[in-house]
Amino acid sequence: LTSEENSGVRKNITKIEVADPGFVNFTVSDYFLCTNLDLVLSEKGSYGKVLSDTRRKTVVEYSSPNIAKPFTIGHLRSTVIGDAVANILEFNGYQVFRDNHLGDWGTQFGKLIVALRKLGQGSLENNLAKINLAENPVKELVALYIEFHKLADSDPSLEDEGREWFTRLEKGDEQARELWQKCIEWSWVEFSRIYEQLGVKFTENEGKGYGESYFEDKMGEVLEELKAKNLLVDGKDGAQLVFFEGNKLPPLMILKKDGSTLYATRDLATDKFRLEKYGSDIWVINEVGAEQELYFRQLYELERMLGWYKSDQRVHIKHGHFRFKEGKMSTRKGNVIWLEDVLDEAIKKARQVMEEVDKGSELTEDEKQSLSEVVGIGALKWNDLKGSTQREILFDWNEMLNMQGNSGPYVQYTYARAKSVLVKAEVSRLSELQYSEKVDLMEIVLNEEERAVLVWLWRFRTSVERAATELAPHLIAGYIYELAQRFNTFYNKHSILKVEPSERRAEVLRFRIALTSGVAEVLKTGLGLLGIEAPERM
Repeated sequence: LTSEENSGVRKNITKIEVADPGFVNFTVSDYFLCTNLDLVLSEKGSYGKVLSDTRRKTVVEYSSPNIAKPFTIGHLRSTVIGDAVANILEFNGYQVFRDNHLGDWGTQFGKLIVALRKLGQGSLENNLAKINLAENPVKELVALYIEFHKLADSDPSLEDEGREWFTRLEKGDEQARELWQKCIEWSWVEFSRIYEQLGVKFTENEGKGYGESYFEDKMGEVLEELKAKNLLVDGKDGAQLVFFEGNKLPPLMILKKDGSTLYATRDLATDKFRLEKYGSDIWVINEVGAEQELYFRQLYELERMLGWYKSDQRVHIKHGHFRFKEGKMSTRKGNVIWLEDVLDEAIKKARQVMEEVDKGSELTEDEKQSLSEVVGIGALKWNDLKGSTQREILFDWNEMLNMQGNSGPYVQYTYARAKSVLVKAEVSRLSELQYSEKVDLMEIVLNEEERAVLVWLWRFRTSVERAATELAPHLIAGYIYELAQRFNTFYNKHSILKVEPSERRAEVLRFRIALTSGVAEVLKTGLGLLGIEAPERM
């Protein structure tokens, strides 16, 4: 090292030692940690960003509910996880396209058309009139769907009639198309309301995402390519399938025996479209339940066989599901938990906790309601994101809406506490200044709690990079929960604004205010990556 380099090392590293069974441990200096705090304050919400020169194009597909079916608690996982992954990748310099691959095509629409024409109110006209007046049209459609399947159990001809109407839909039947379009419009009444509450947005196709129906006229080209490459084989019952070399995977059905398309047909058309729209080096991430693992292995392998994608261009983020004591949810049986009801309950629970904790609040009624939404929705998201995406979650109202311990409200409250300190100190411009200009960093002597906070602030960039590499939002949740704990330990043991008199009292005061400001910045950034709001008052 040159003398200048050696001087820099001495400033940043205070000790280097070898420890069993062969580790080399470096102890960073207080000066180094305080210099990093300068970066937190000067870069504000950009601290921790990794600026990539490549800006790799990435499609993140998430949420993807089915039209005319309930938006249940089961849809929460894909929606929240996918949104957080997109946020994290964007923060790491990726060019992210957020897609919502709506289930707006398939045999279920044939069944719904039969139900609209014959069930419910007894006639198509009466059913349309009732649904048009309903506050939640999807609930009316679900009721018809349930009724259809109850009757189909004793009258299998209804299933055949449903398949016939879907075939007519695919062939462009005018009435079938009109009813299908109404189902989409009715469904978006609910979807828009829920996405707004969750603060989730999509970038593709004017914010609605490219649903399955968008690729209706693009499937023919895919089928022709499969035939041209001799990949499409007739099955015993007339269906058409793709077989994999060495039978390493089960055959993948591409067309039913009646010529109707399936998920695979539409997904192939979707992924070919993405190559043409975004470029051959596009990275495509599907955030879909773990039960679809085999299907995505088949899909990815087929796309590799076609020469479309390399193996590292396709990723399936597998999430575990909510488990229920009463068994699996089923739209057909009607035993579902509507996400809309869960969101409303979360907001009510947050309001109750607020009223119990702070009965003398100066907040207005509108502010209380707004804060209840921020805290309630934050609790739901945190409960989903705090652990590995692949874990299964037992549906439990108390755990779901937990406001204590390792929870969203705990971290939100820590942020609000830090902001309250800054307001009291009247340092609204502090984050725009580099406090090192006022304090000689080489003379700063940190106590144990201050050092613990600074060490953790330094690790934020590493946590963000790792979360992006592993597509793991829970790493961000774990990081900011630990930061909140370390700050609260410091806050409870040391006064920030009432520093003991000494010749360095002014420097210590400025330092602790700066430390508080740095923690607030990183907590807000971390919560934002998870799609959770950071309220300044609680």
